[in-house]
Amino acid sequence: MAKCFSYTATQDSCYRYSFSRAGLKSSTTDLGDGTIMHCWAPKTHNQSKPTLVLIHGFGANAMWQFNDFIAPLKSKFNLYVPDLLFFGDSYTTRPERSESFQARCVAAVMDAQRVSGTMDVMGLSYGGFVAYSMAAQFPERVGRVVLGCAGVCLEEKDMEDGMFQEKCRQLLRLSFYKPPPVTPSCFLADFIEVMCTEYLQERKELIETLHKDRKLSTLPRITQPTLIIWGEYDQVFPVALAHRLKSHIGDNAELVIIKNVGHALNAERPKQLYKHMKSFLVDTRVPTKAVHQSNGSKRD
Repeated sequence: MAKCFSYTATQDSCYRYSFSRAGLKSSTTDLGDGTIMHCWAPKTHNQSKPTLVLIHGFGANAMWQFNDFIAPLKSKFNLYVPDLLFFGDSYTTRPERSESFQARCVAAVMDAQRVSGTMDVMGLSYGGFVAYSMAAQFPERVGRVVLGCAGVCLEEKDMEDGMFQEKCRQLLRLSFYKPPPVTPSCFLADFIEVMCTEYLQERKELIETLHKDRKLSTLPRITQPTLIIWGEYDQVFPVALAHRLKSHIGDNAELVIIKNVGHALNAERPKQLYKHMKSFLVDTRVPTKAVHQSNGSKRD
């Protein structure tokens, strides 16, 4: 018997409605050469407000990862929320799979949206790799940077079997310090069918490219004020990578470690994540220095 109801598809529609009510519109841009980028953009860009680009990580599309943050941020920023290539409605027929190519595509979308001046960028996990690359490639366009559990300082030698598990249940257990209650099999199967079956090979290639020949010595140092925020018990990108990234960037970076949380900061601790984002991006509009305690970071 054909399936007539999908919880995941229904929830996706609810997120679309939520984004639209928040004053965002769904926009698709043809960048040429077989590359299509989807982005949620303001229905009206307010020149008196700063611009913030929210860049999602692996998993579902951008709406699922940032829905809780749109309402509190919309009054403070012009929000742009792109779907990275091979997520949501974004794709390319080109062979490039690097985060630097993803970053150039996001920048091209912002050009197409006629966004002038500087923009702040916030990236979660894989999205943090893209945000970092944007800051490195376009230093005159990127103002402040927020990196959430983004193992940018990962080296190929750090890789271990099990990172970025393919199965959603395993990914949940890696991401959460305290895993959620057992996910009903019917909901999990539905989520996999709706969100995890497209572009499987391309997403695998994104991960392979992410760590292939990766060395700290070749990672550029960004100069923008940067907030690094991490879960104490992140099992995808261990917290040691947070300290390595803080050391690599230097005094322009502030490191915050949230206690008793894993990789999924946006899902496990959305209020705390927003609090630190607001403090960094809104409450202080001048460059901030690193916050030093005995371990070179602060904990929350």
